[in-house]
Amino acid sequence: MATIHKEVIIDASADRVWAAIADVGALHTRLVPGFVVDTVLTDDVRTVTFGNGMTAQETIITIEHDQRRLAYSVASPRLTQHSASNQVFPAGEGRCRFVWIADVLPHAAADTMGPMMAQGAEILKKTLEAA
Repeated sequence: MATIHKEVIIDASADRVWAAIADVGALHTRLVPGFVVDTVLTDDVRTVTFGNGMTAQETIITIEHDQRRLAYSVASPRLTQHSASNQVFPAGEGRCRFVWIADVLPHAAADTMGPMMAQGAEILKKTLEAA
């Protein structure tokens, strides 16, 4: 299984960043506008439309407010396995560390997902620092 790990320091409080991440239906407005152009939440499944035209059905597994952690999985005919998490850690006054980890099969899926996750993490950083 391929593991993709992305991490960025964000000049915003952990609580503020977590509040945006925990708002699971607002990827396209609060976290990564442009990178994600639409998010539709139906029960525990969010349908995400990316700026490049790709879509994903993400099942929200857990939202752990006390740990500032979101876990989700993607169902796709292109993937035999996908599980991912976002977690936010305080990193000093008014700063936090955002950690995004995804485990995927087939291994080759990491060739597409890795660069997308890197781009998404950078857009998330810029969006939350500008807010």
